[in-house]
Amino acid sequence: MWKASILKVLENIKKQNIQPEEGYKEIQDIISGELGFAELDIARSARTGFPEVVFCQNKEDKDILEIAKVLKENNKVILLTRARDSVYNLLKKSFSDTKYYERSKAITIGTQTTEKGLVTVVSAGTADIPIAEEALVTARIMGARVNQYWDIGVAGIHRLFSKLVDLRKSRVIIAVAGMEGALPGVIAGLTSCPVIAVPTSVGYGTGTGGFAALLSMLNSCAPGVAVVNIDNGFGAGYIASLINKTSRLKCG
Repeated sequence: MWKASILKVLENIKKQNIQPEEGYKEIQDIISGELGFAELDIARSARTGFPEVVFCQNKEDKDILEIAKVLKENNKVILLTRARDSVYNLLKKSFSDTKYYERSKAITIGTQTTEKGLVTVVSAGTADIPIAEEALVTARIMGARVNQYWDIGVAGIHRLFSKLVDLRKSRVIIAVAGMEGALPGVIAGLTSCPVIAVPTSVGYGTGTGGFAALLSMLNSCAPGVAVVNIDNGFGAGYIASLINKTSRLKCG
């Protein structure tokens, strides 16, 4: 692990076995993560609390495998997003603790200790589940305890009302919706915890690939709604996990 290697260098500097300049160069080599086709941020978890996440789209399978090997050598868990089936088939040969989420195309390697608190992920419709699942997987691998409720959009609003008691136990709610994107604002008007709104590209022509939902969420009348980019389940899950770690409140 890179932490142990850096501590060893610092100990050598302390004992005057090496000069500070030499130690600095050694530390640079330890955290560089240089692979030729990629330069990995090996020490990111020390700064931000979670390792570099691998966005697999447009990357070669063999390159992803090499990236995963270096990251896993230096971290307990890693997350890969937007991965193809072929990437999973390759990774599971090298890592026994690999898990693939087919709908969201997310891959996790390793397991994480669960934090206190609760992140709840909801989708307006079944078509929004792939993005909602990406948010769920991200929050969970970062340590959050996660609940999920699918297909509780405003077209059948009684489905949402039946979940309110459980939703109000959350520290943060992720609401994923396409079409007109009304769900996050409705939830924010019924609960007191932060609501992270995720517009999806689900919808007919005038939805313009999620832009209509994005604008609707940005213009929500209900306070307490924060909006991420279209189809950015990963970003929502990451933010939700950070809120969960730093908040001692629960929804009400």
